[in-house]
Amino acid sequence: MAVFTDTELEYLASQRLGRLGTVTPKGSPQVRPVRFTYNAELGTIDIGGKAMAGSRKLRNVESNPRVSLVLDDLASIDPWRPRGLEIRGQGEALSTDGGAMIRIHPRRVLAWGLDPESPKLQARNV
Repeated sequence: MAVFTDTELEYLASQRLGRLGTVTPKGSPQVRPVRFTYNAELGTIDIGGKAMAGSRKLRNVESNPRVSLVLDDLASIDPWRPRGLEIRGQGEALSTDGGAMIRIHPRRVLAWGLDPESPKLQARNV
């Protein structure tokens, strides 16, 4: 089974920023805006950047791999129509040629408002 539906993949491709939630070693949440790419070969979300190697978010994932990535926007203001995805899963801290990255292995996907005919929250384990 594919991790994301076609509608979710279209939405992922249309978004440039998401908010990554990680947990500090002391148990506090930390949320940061991040750029991301969908890795179709692995079915993962990859987050990198020039400063990733020394970042708090990478250290957080190294100590606690539980992560959440939220992508959302407003499809319309009038009528009010928010839409988005929340991707919960396990983060993996990786070294790359360009520095470091976080690879999210999705475990649960929540979607809302992506289909105008069915705007309610839909959630599933993957």
